[in-house]
Amino acid sequence: MAADIMPISPTVLRWARERAGFSLDALAGDFTKLAEWEAGDMAPTYPQLEQLADKLKLPISVFFFPEPPDVPAPEQTFRTLGAQQLQGIPPRIRLLLRKARALQLGLEELNNGASPSVRLITDDLRFSPSENINEIASAVREYLGVSIEEQLSWNNIDHALKEWRSTLQSVGVYVFKDQFRQPEYSGFCLYDPIFPIIYVNNTNSKSRQIFTLFHELAHLLFHTSGIDEKNDRYLEQLRDDNLRIEVICNQFASSFLIPDEIFESVNGSLVPDEDAAEELARRFSVSREAIFRKFLDRGEISAYQYEQAANQWSAQLQKGSGGNPYNNTIAYLGRDYITLAFRKFHQNQISYADLSDYLNTKQKHLATLEEYVARGKN
Repeated sequence: MAADIMPISPTVLRWARERAGFSLDALAGDFTKLAEWEAGDMAPTYPQLEQLADKLKLPISVFFFPEPPDVPAPEQTFRTLGAQQLQGIPPRIRLLLRKARALQLGLEELNNGASPSVRLITDDLRFSPSENINEIASAVREYLGVSIEEQLSWNNIDHALKEWRSTLQSVGVYVFKDQFRQPEYSGFCLYDPIFPIIYVNNTNSKSRQIFTLFHELAHLLFHTSGIDEKNDRYLEQLRDDNLRIEVICNQFASSFLIPDEIFESVNGSLVPDEDAAEELARRFSVSREAIFRKFLDRGEISAYQYEQAANQWSAQLQKGSGGNPYNNTIAYLGRDYITLAFRKFHQNQISYADLSDYLNTKQKHLATLEEYVARGKN
């Protein structure tokens, strides 16, 4: 019926599709008239618009804007990335980027625009792309106040991840997690002068998550947002400082978590093979891949050996079950962020609906979530 046709802007429609990372061909099977809608030759019905909004993971109200909203595109956010890498960001990662930005805004609102941390590492430490990586790693370790001896004393990888996450938050960097469903992406960060955040792929092993934390921290220290991909081929597209920053970020985590002098002292006469990687990974609370990368950087194995082992370990990683949704929420958002939101609610500073939005949890589940947080087991 004619009355059911929606008067929407073709420009907004095209912006929404491109922002979500879909080509016309990718959506043609579900929306056969999409090209005509974007050309302005036809318009969708409301049910069709609802389906499109669900597919693109956008509020349906966006489609009724007269023009595209003024929000930063990935090209503006990730300035160090090449054009091909930016164009290749899949829809799932683009959705997580939007979720991360919402969490960043949530932090700002819940904290009234002021960082809750006494110290802010991205303010206190400044580095240039020309500085020595080992010196940068040493300065960061001193600032964080975690000695290599303390790191080596942690009894398991779960303990190590919790310690590093807590340490970063104590210096103003919040860490969030989610299922990326894109194994080639390990994490990303969004720089902000007051609320910098890191977003980690929870599907990866916890040892890999630790490595990702420090890759992204390096980006934040250079006041840039970044995306951590397992494939380094995108580096070929970069030039000058952008290339140097990406190289530093790739090497910083290794230099920080596995300092050369300590690595040499414990490596000893070990043969640089998978057995040695297993042993050293446990010692440093990092992944086997990180140890093999260290072997590669030191010229002890070939690039082919590294890639073969890394691919094998990646294939061995099995996805766990969905788990308890409340425990998942606590793991993804972090206990401190959730506690902050509940505290603001109990102080009558935000509504129950606001609380639901901040925690991305339906109102009927909020009471149970608070009970899980109070148990303090995550």
